Amino acid sequence: MNQFPGPLLETGQSQKADIVVAPSLERRRLRAYIIMLLVDAALINACFVLAAFVYESIWLDPRALIAAQTILPLYLTIALYNATYSAKALENWWLAARKALIALAISAALVNFVAFYAKSNADFSRVSVTLGLVLTAIALVSFRRLIPILVDRFWEGRTSNRLVIHDGGSEFTLPNSTKIYAADYDLDPTNHEPYMLDRLGKLLRNQDKVVVSCPKERRQEWAFLLKSTGIKGEIVSEPAHDLGAMGVHRYEDQDRTTLVVATGPLSLRGRIFKRAFDVGSSMAGLIALSPLLVVVAILIKLEDGGPVLFVQRRLGRGNQFFDMLKFRSMRAERNDHNGDRSTARGDDRITRIGAFIRRTSIDELPQLINVLRGDMSIVGPRPHALGSRANNKFFWEVDGQYWQRHCLKPGLTGLAQVRGHRGATEQEKDLTDRLRSDLEYIQGWSVRRDIAIIFTTLSVLRHDNAY
Repeated sequence: MNQFPGPLLETGQSQKADIVVAPSLERRRLRAYIIMLLVDAALINACFVLAAFVYESIWLDPRALIAAQTILPLYLTIALYNATYSAKALENWWLAARKALIALAISAALVNFVAFYAKSNADFSRVSVTLGLVLTAIALVSFRRLIPILVDRFWEGRTSNRLVIHDGGSEFTLPNSTKIYAADYDLDPTNHEPYMLDRLGKLLRNQDKVVVSCPKERRQEWAFLLKSTGIKGEIVSEPAHDLGAMGVHRYEDQDRTTLVVATGPLSLRGRIFKRAFDVGSSMAGLIALSPLLVVVAILIKLEDGGPVLFVQRRLGRGNQFFDMLKFRSMRAERNDHNGDRSTARGDDRITRIGAFIRRTSIDELPQLINVLRGDMSIVGPRPHALGSRANNKFFWEVDGQYWQRHCLKPGLTGLAQVRGHRGATEQEKDLTDRLRSDLEYIQGWSVRRDIAIIFTTLSVLRHDNAY
């Protein structure tokens, strides 16, 4: 069990420890999965070649290579779908070996089934193929047994980031984890002030699992916060229906039980697809729209000589701050960096070119840079200014579920926008309508839906509420 280092620093009137962001281990795991896949492919080919040499004394027998190449794509396809390459497979060699053997057995059975009906069984030596499968099974299991040894030697046994937050609850330890105390970082789950949420977001960045130990009366608040983090969250607790737990995790060696209250909205595969889509779309958009971006920048500069871009701090994924870029549409001396005043029709702060780019949503295009940097996605819940209000209430005061929309990266466009929920939030309903659409999007995310929202966005760039 590790602890974040660092002396206490004075900020305002409270003492908070230095925040140390954990390094991401996701890329490390991805590299491990790729290496495992390549080694498996090499082992299958090598074992079938060796089997042919042992049985028929033929080195690099073409029939053995054909048999290996026939089984290999089936094996890899099944292995990818049954989690042969996964975080659990890196931590539990027996589980990994069992999944690899299942994938091998199913692929061999499928090949034999197809060969039987194609009447091509006679083209292969049964003994050679059987020996190749046996040698492959031994090699796959041996390789899985070697993986934890390599992980211990080169990665100190750590394949994922785990954080334990102690907030006055019973003592709890988790192997290969980091432990912090909520008081050291001024973390109060009952305080939904954005700066506290930003501190918590930084502490949870790159974590794969967080476990909170707190008194019974604070479990509800911690459960609520963890649901908006986008990572797997657990609370040391007896089962409680009002927490909305998704499951129970037992730690037999400590006689403790945790409730799983958050798992994150997207799987690793989903995050890879969404990020690849974001990078490809934002790069293509910046290149295709570069003439328009240059012209708009020149017009903004010529009108009053002020800065071209307006940079505003907003809350993003995991309730962390980021600087959102927009073309400046208001007079430089009257920019509202906190968003304390909503834009209204005929707003006297807006410049002539600003009125046009706001009506056509061109002012949002610099956020393609935010997407490329990883702060935002092409599609997701729109980020709101910190001072935004509805009926003179902060958004999070209107509906307690507001923070849960931040478990995904904010988007350049979103389901709420294509449904017409945009513009000023004069009434509480203006906010709750958007919130319902955001939560619906998060629960039903898919690449197909993202593409549909993008095409729908093109038809609503001009809108009565865009001013």
